[in-house]
Amino acid sequence: MPWSRIFSGIIAIAIALTGSILGGWYFTMMFAVIVYLGQLEYFQLVRAKGIAPAAKTTLAVSQALLVIATVSSTLADAVMPVAGTFICFYLLFQPKLATIADISTSILGLFYGGYLPSYWVRIRAIGNDAVSNLPFSGYLPDNWIDFQAFPPGLIYTLLAFFCIWAADIGAYTVGRLFGRTRLSDISPKKTVEGAIFGVVASVAVAMAGAWYLNWPFWALTGLSLGLLIGIASLLGDLTESMMKRDAGVKDSGQLIPGHGGILDRADSYVFTAPLVYYFVTLVLPLLEH
Repeated sequence: MPWSRIFSGIIAIAIALTGSILGGWYFTMMFAVIVYLGQLEYFQLVRAKGIAPAAKTTLAVSQALLVIATVSSTLADAVMPVAGTFICFYLLFQPKLATIADISTSILGLFYGGYLPSYWVRIRAIGNDAVSNLPFSGYLPDNWIDFQAFPPGLIYTLLAFFCIWAADIGAYTVGRLFGRTRLSDISPKKTVEGAIFGVVASVAVAMAGAWYLNWPFWALTGLSLGLLIGIASLLGDLTESMMKRDAGVKDSGQLIPGHGGILDRADSYVFTAPLVYYFVTLVLPLLEH
């Protein structure tokens, strides 16, 4: 593995952990930057196909969506269709007649690049107000060893991140060393062996976390969450690979040495966010009764 990839990966993890622990508006700011840069790369892929999306408008409403999600999770769901309608209205009044592709890629940019990532903000906000001890709703633990004393949102965020990292690292390592069977023509370097081990690694981390946190039916809940995250992160990776393949590019950008662009690193997080959110807000409470 190239040293540039290892070094930039360590820096990215450090930034993610810092933002996750602080929470509040600090976490929102971190994700606002990620969303903004990721959408810029997405719209570059779209323009490579000769499509003219409402990029600036989508970027603006996506940032507003993150802010609203920080204030109210429920309100964010109501804002999503309003934001989509606003984008369509904007395209209607452009000098150049908009196409179906212009509209659909703009809405996809909002959904894929703005709405789905907003669920990470919602996850981290769970229980944060009750323990906030820094300006801008930030948080610093009094006890860095007792993870169960952390606010629920921080616990869920870290556990989900650890599962994704385990899946990514496991799939990459095993795929490089032992991979023999191609997984899909969408991404020729991915192998069945790597994908299976990645999902298994996600399940192992989730089950360990469920046991440590004393979740009800910890083996079942850990297995379920690990499978959801492992499979969703893999599908997110393949989805981004499909978009790059269609646009005729190898990487979505060159921002992160050894990794490519923001989308190349964040693709595993997009589809996992709503699954984790609804798992911990709907499924876990049901099992606790």
